Amino acid sequence: MKTLKELRAYAQSTMTPIIRPQSAKILKELCQTRAPKRILEIGTAIGYSASLMLLYCPKAEVVTIEKDPQMIAFAKQTFKLRGLEKRVTLMQTDAMVALEKLSSDGEKFDLIFLDGPKGQYFKYLPLLKRLLASKGVLLADDVLFHGYVKMPGDPGHKHRTIVASLRSFISDLQQDKAFIAKLIEIEDGLLLCERLN
Repeated sequence: MKTLKELRAYAQSTMTPIIRPQSAKILKELCQTRAPKRILEIGTAIGYSASLMLLYCPKAEVVTIEKDPQMIAFAKQTFKLRGLEKRVTLMQTDAMVALEKLSSDGEKFDLIFLDGPKGQYFKYLPLLKRLLASKGVLLADDVLFHGYVKMPGDPGHKHRTIVASLRSFISDLQQDKAFIAKLIEIEDGLLLCERLN
């Protein structure tokens, strides 16, 4: 599977969640227009989105976080096949642990792509804000959670916690004067946030 098209086909055939096509196009355009040098990704999966970012940001390095050892093993092969492995740092651990470490080390990133556990987005937010460089961009995927986030009323017991977390995440960034936050209502929703200072 040398191409992104082949990798997407594999993800579809195995029902492995990766960034959707229209959202991937926005991520690609972001890489091309912003040319970030340091990128942080939360949620590596099979390495599709990290590969996309590295291919469209030829001078960038990616730090990507993934807890699942099987996903990590697959992603390593993905990067190796494309000759991208020297520009990727894989952190195999819980995302909160990784974010705390990166923050305590004083790391800064020009682009953060958030595609991890949706119910944790709001918990990650203080650390993400510290990790985002001045004029940096945070792109969060799947923020509408199958449309439940925009639906009025109670989403039901099964989804209540995740939906509440995502609503708080979106609201916090939209109200934070240090950011311009735009909700893009395509596919399962993207939140595009630019740090102003």
